[in-house]
Amino acid sequence: MPGAPGEVPVRTPLTWLYAPGDRPEVVARALGCGADVVVIDLEDAVAPDRKARALRATAELLSEPDPGPAPVHVRVNALDGPLAGTEIRTLAALPGLSGLRLPKVRGPADVHRAVRWATGPAMQRPTRDRAVGGASPALYALLESALGVEHAFAIATAHPALRGIALGETDLCAELGVRDDAGLAWPRSRTVVAARAAGLAPPPQSVYPDVRDLDGLARSCAQGRALGFLGRVAIHPRQLPVIEAAHLPSPAEVAAAEQVVRAAEEEGGGARALPDGRFVDAAVVAGARRVLSLAARRRG
Repeated sequence: MPGAPGEVPVRTPLTWLYAPGDRPEVVARALGCGADVVVIDLEDAVAPDRKARALRATAELLSEPDPGPAPVHVRVNALDGPLAGTEIRTLAALPGLSGLRLPKVRGPADVHRAVRWATGPAMQRPTRDRAVGGASPALYALLESALGVEHAFAIATAHPALRGIALGETDLCAELGVRDDAGLAWPRSRTVVAARAAGLAPPPQSVYPDVRDLDGLARSCAQGRALGFLGRVAIHPRQLPVIEAAHLPSPAEVAAAEQVVRAAEEEGGGARALPDGRFVDAAVVAGARRVLSLAARRRG
């Protein structure tokens, strides 16, 4: 589990790039695009008659301990359908797998089901990113329904293998009849609060579907960052630099954070007021350290 709220490791992912599992050549290109995580999709991006081909190609890639410069996650098919069990059993023990993304999670029982599939008798070999205290790979739950949003905190705390939650807005909008961002304000905030209350990293934003509208993407990322999201899922490499830039702190934010950390160190960790009137306590210092951790990416 991550550390205290507000603490973010230097290499916290900001960009996740989807690639269709039935197109190995696209996956290979995605691995070299500079995304923090590449997500091989076995679900929406793959036609029904190509699902088996996608699984075979993905298993072949992940049989290598280091399939590429970026960690590889796999989004499996819906847990209540006929494919997910086989997919998770096939992939869970492969050395190149860094995480499984679980679509349409509605409650803790879905997480437990995925863990059972991932930790059967044949799945005990250690791999690249095993969850603390168990043999399951890291799991990430996608909340794509009203019920999933209602159960967000229960899902986020369902099992130690669950490393993150995120919102799937396309399916959620369809279910709720939402036509603009105003209708997503509460589900978005609910997801952020549930993740942080569970001690998980801030969730990434859902995809921005118009890959040509980079200005709109930047504005949307700024709005998401203001709500507490950190990073975003991309569906095209051209979106990656826009997402990263939107979530990295500005020079002014870095300077302000450095001032807060210096003040805290001078006071030995006690609360104090800065000359500009800002009050510094432990929570403010934690937030400042988070800013400086993210700023370190520019130098990495």
